[in-house]
Amino acid sequence: MPKATPEQNKALVLEAFDTLFNQRDYAAAERFWSPGYIQHSAHIEPGREGLFNLIRSIPATLRYEPGLILADEDFVIVHGRFSGFGGTANWIAADILRIRDGLLVEHWDILQDEATEEQSKSKAPMFGDTFPS
Repeated sequence: MPKATPEQNKALVLEAFDTLFNQRDYAAAERFWSPGYIQHSAHIEPGREGLFNLIRSIPATLRYEPGLILADEDFVIVHGRFSGFGGTANWIAADILRIRDGLLVEHWDILQDEATEEQSKSKAPMFGDTFPS
């Protein structure tokens, strides 16, 4: 299999995240996540099934919005927003993924509650151009 370009890897991650988090199409999502997927997040049980089970347990109102996305060789970092999951604040995430042979094989994340304008000392939104309402 020829090595994927950074642009192909970014497109893969965006399609995978949309398929799982927004469409909740678990059968289709299996084609993006390796059966041997390694999960480093403190919030998610091990493996692909740990991730899928977490999403199954979250309200159907969950939405994922991607923002800045960067790729270098087999690694992709995407800055995004998770909303509608029942928390007191949206989550802003930096997800780091390793890709091999067209599959997501490893994941790390950094999660932070999204600050309102009143909470933000910088007065700049954490995601996009506006503060959450």
